[in-house]
Amino acid sequence: MFNPGWVDLQVNGHNGTDYSDPALTAEKFIKSAEELIAAGTEIFLPTIITGPLDKTCRNASLIMEAVDKHDLSKHIPGIHFEGPFISPASGAVGAHDPACVCQPTRENIDKLLNAIPGKVKIITLGADCENAPEAIAYLRQNHVAVSVGHHMADYGQIRRAADAGAQLLTHLGNGCPNMLDRHRNPVYAGLAEERLTAMIITDGHHLPGELVKIFIRAKGTDKIIVTSDASSLTGFPPGEYETLGNRAVLYPDGKLFNPDKQCLVGSASTMSDCMKFLASLDILTADELTRVGRENALELLKSTEK
Repeated sequence: MFNPGWVDLQVNGHNGTDYSDPALTAEKFIKSAEELIAAGTEIFLPTIITGPLDKTCRNASLIMEAVDKHDLSKHIPGIHFEGPFISPASGAVGAHDPACVCQPTRENIDKLLNAIPGKVKIITLGADCENAPEAIAYLRQNHVAVSVGHHMADYGQIRRAADAGAQLLTHLGNGCPNMLDRHRNPVYAGLAEERLTAMIITDGHHLPGELVKIFIRAKGTDKIIVTSDASSLTGFPPGEYETLGNRAVLYPDGKLFNPDKQCLVGSASTMSDCMKFLASLDILTADELTRVGRENALELLKSTEK
């Protein structure tokens, strides 16, 4: 398949390296980054999931210092913090540690911003957080893109998030309970809010092909961004592992699942894998694949520049 240089806004790790691991080293990160770039992901945002704020800041600082030292900024422009400002509710919290979820207060936000000044590109935040609109407005003032997700937000809360400046939906169709109200739920609410671009994981496991088609038809290709949600188990053989603080089973077909929580634990796919699956659905032209796998993400990153 052709590759114009995919852009991935959500990468949790790669081939044995977990970007949220308290024991992460610069050497491990650089090795994983170079492998990921060689695998067809030209630009990506290392993504750190919900955890203690001090650990989160430590890993973000370590990653960006390594990026500068190895002259990789053209490939790695910054960090995506997926949490900790999400819903602690079962299902919505997904594979994240509910004990580490916290509110997006000015103090907590500033800890993240000050850890890597100018390099926080995206923060995933629950639109049902107590002060979500105020937090979103503050983040946008600081040139951070806000993606809403891992929440149980209703349509009104999602609209208020968009009013405040939110731009994205984090892995729409995931990060929510397995059972939802058939009419009023955060998936439909996110689809209905036309201002928000849907990030979707097209690894063939997070969303069935027919739902990918529905999302693209509802949003249009200008409002879709493909992400891999790749984990440290990308490139590993089938088996049982520990990743992102979870027991995870990697099945022969590539599905990465926590049987205890009954939820997915990131993916074991690269961006190239995700784009191959999307192309196999035969619903997008080559130009449209480039738009959802590269151009839309680049435009989003441009919106975070000062």
